[in-house]
Amino acid sequence: MSTATKSQVLNLIEMVSYQEAAVVSRQITKAEAGNVTLFAFDKDQGLSEHTAPFDALVHILEGEALITISGKPFELKTGDAIIMPANEPHALKAPQKFKMLLTMIRA
Repeated sequence: MSTATKSQVLNLIEMVSYQEAAVVSRQITKAEAGNVTLFAFDKDQGLSEHTAPFDALVHILEGEALITISGKPFELKTGDAIIMPANEPHALKAPQKFKMLLTMIRA
């Protein structure tokens, strides 16, 4: 999906929709310095443990998420945010539907 038009008001929650038994993503902006992506996770969906070469900020827009970073679980709800450090293994799980904004900055 294409990135969002610049200089416009974005309703992030409405820009990505839940799909049954799926994880949906939509890139908002992409640049050499980093990118911003929206995700919608259906209940019981997730992303298996992986690492990324850059820090990533996760902001929960709606619902609740279980995020594990280096084996430590964190329960996040609407409005919460967490930084997933570069090169540390992390995984995401949806105990219920949730939407999040992922901001990755290349440093």
